[in-house]
Amino acid sequence: MADIITPMNRLNKLFETKKDNLLSIYYTAGYPELNTTVDIAEALEKAGADFLEIGFPYSDPVADGPTIQHSSESSLLNGMTLTVLFEQLKDLRQRVSIPILLMGYVNPIVQYGVERFCKDAAAVGVDGIIVPDLPMYEYEMLYSNHFEDNNLSNIFLVTPQTSEERIRKIDELSNSFIYLLSSSSITGGNLQLTDSIEGYYNRVKAMNLENPAIIGFGISDHASFSKACQYANGAIVGSAFVKLLGTENYMEKIPGFIAGIKG
Repeated sequence: MADIITPMNRLNKLFETKKDNLLSIYYTAGYPELNTTVDIAEALEKAGADFLEIGFPYSDPVADGPTIQHSSESSLLNGMTLTVLFEQLKDLRQRVSIPILLMGYVNPIVQYGVERFCKDAAAVGVDGIIVPDLPMYEYEMLYSNHFEDNNLSNIFLVTPQTSEERIRKIDELSNSFIYLLSSSSITGGNLQLTDSIEGYYNRVKAMNLENPAIIGFGISDHASFSKACQYANGAIVGSAFVKLLGTENYMEKIPGFIAGIKG
């Protein structure tokens, strides 16, 4: 009998087998069309993405730039909800084998029910969750058992302003990777490698954390992806890919887009 690969193993196995130049792609579920969420995931895996972040929309996306805000608004108008998303993802693991994370704000998760959300995510083969506005102490005190019981990794975000003490605590609570924001601004900007940002990357790298680090915000082409990979194990492309999804014949353009990022 073949070994059953649990969601935890998918992320851990990826980071054990590939140490650098990891490419993750973010996109919003239900955009540009309601029922293409898994189609896009399958196309991204075939094109060479290493893991994916599927965003679920929220009506007040405070950390998102205009591109992702627009995708969220369109997705909500298309009828996307967490219930619809989990229904869409039921056949995910028949078509997609790379790690999948869900990303969104805490409010829809709490409304849905955190325990129910974690169970439903695990049931469809989700590997981890990224909730930028979930306070670390709330996760630790109220919700960590629901994540752990369902083998879901909780991904914490680090910014240039995050203290070393807090980064150490995040590293201790993490079991897959740490998400390094390239800045404290909203999504969709360009990767700015000022002396202070380079100092921040080097500071984190010098901490020799237990978990891999992936850089996000501002990665849009091969140059910014390569630069980010000098400081971390990989990078996340979001707004640039969501922009592609807003163009005609977007599915046909996915292989060329991924090839262009990877170089």
